[in-house]
Amino acid sequence: MQNVEIFRELVSSPGKVIITTHHKPDADALGSSLALAGYLKKKGHQVNVISPTDYASFLAWMKGNEEVIVYEEQKVLSAQLIQEADIVCCLDFSNLARLNELGEIVAKSSAKKVLIDHHLQPDDFADFMYWSTAAAATAELTYQLIEDMEDTDLIDADMAESLYAGIMTDTGSFKHPNTTGNVFKVCADLVGKGADTAKVAKLIYDSNSVDRVKFLGFALSERLTILPEYNTAYFAISSDDLKRFKSQTGDTEGLVNYALSITGIKFATLIVDRSVMIKISFRSIGEFSVNEFARKHFEGGGHRNAAGGKSELTLEDTVAKFEGLVKEYKEQLSNTIKTYA
Repeated sequence: MQNVEIFRELVSSPGKVIITTHHKPDADALGSSLALAGYLKKKGHQVNVISPTDYASFLAWMKGNEEVIVYEEQKVLSAQLIQEADIVCCLDFSNLARLNELGEIVAKSSAKKVLIDHHLQPDDFADFMYWSTAAAATAELTYQLIEDMEDTDLIDADMAESLYAGIMTDTGSFKHPNTTGNVFKVCADLVGKGADTAKVAKLIYDSNSVDRVKFLGFALSERLTILPEYNTAYFAISSDDLKRFKSQTGDTEGLVNYALSITGIKFATLIVDRSVMIKISFRSIGEFSVNEFARKHFEGGGHRNAAGGKSELTLEDTVAKFEGLVKEYKEQLSNTIKTYA
């Protein structure tokens, strides 16, 4: 990470700040963005949070959600705000392609760029990088940056809960191996700032619609394929499946983890036909790098054990491609003997 004094200088005088994050933001992306927005507003800055796309309704409780600008819905306003910005803060993504069309606008902006992220292999576009793959979540890094600025007294209960949500979800409710001692230290500090952990967990995990619960049952019984000889399992969800269950943004989130929970499975994938494109989520345990797999074969990337990708093929052809590739990795998957990442 770069010297925090660079960031201190960037934000030393009140200015116009844009905070943005990856498309279809999750709890870490939105939580860290809204918490940083709250912090910079308290420092006297004029702040706007712009999301490239909509996001799951179970994140709408976060303080500041009502002020988030969705680029797909307000393109002209978004472009104007970015053009006028002094600083653009990019949170929870490592390359501008993760912003979709919005990425081109950010790239052309004359504003100073700030990157706060924990994903592998970040592109070199930022004037200040607060980046570490050792961090479990961007929310953890956001807290640490505020701490390095000696401003943790500015973190209120709403900001604390947004940051806690990001850390809780990116650690799989503290189940994943990225749950370090520092994670617990930061979370303890956030609780001390007023974060209600039971409330956050309830809002994130127990706000399902009836349609989503029925969709999960359908996916598990009808759309799960297991390839035991390759220690692999995957879901293939069609656009008709999504329509049948009135799927909303966020309804497929976490589904891939059910495949990974099966005994003996080391590589799990969720392949979803979003009509305009096939979106893919990859998960693994042990030393099998889904980041490398996604980068090499599906124009994606992420972390070693959690990554995403895409395909412009049909759903059927994407599944066929995936199964063909898995066969090529049979030896590598069979040698991934650890049962944890």
